[in-house]
Amino acid sequence: MIEQEQLTYEAAAARIEEIIKRLDSGEAGLRETLDLCREGRELVDHCATELEAVGRGLEELRLDELVERLEAGRPNGAGAS
Repeated sequence: MIEQEQLTYEAAAARIEEIIKRLDSGEAGLRETLDLCREGRELVDHCATELEAVGRGLEELRLDELVERLEAGRPNGAGAS
């Protein structure tokens, strides 16, 4: 199996698709099915971790933008009376 630290989200998602196709084919034996399910679970966890990291990065960007607007004296303007 590929080292997950070096695996991109896109590569992991593509491998998950391959695993699903293999399982759907009905050609995998019992042991192979178990191994594919384990690998698939690890890949899903890897993808979830990658998505969480991207989400945190987006949150940080939004916070940075808010701070810049507030420091520039240009708040969002909502609720101004």
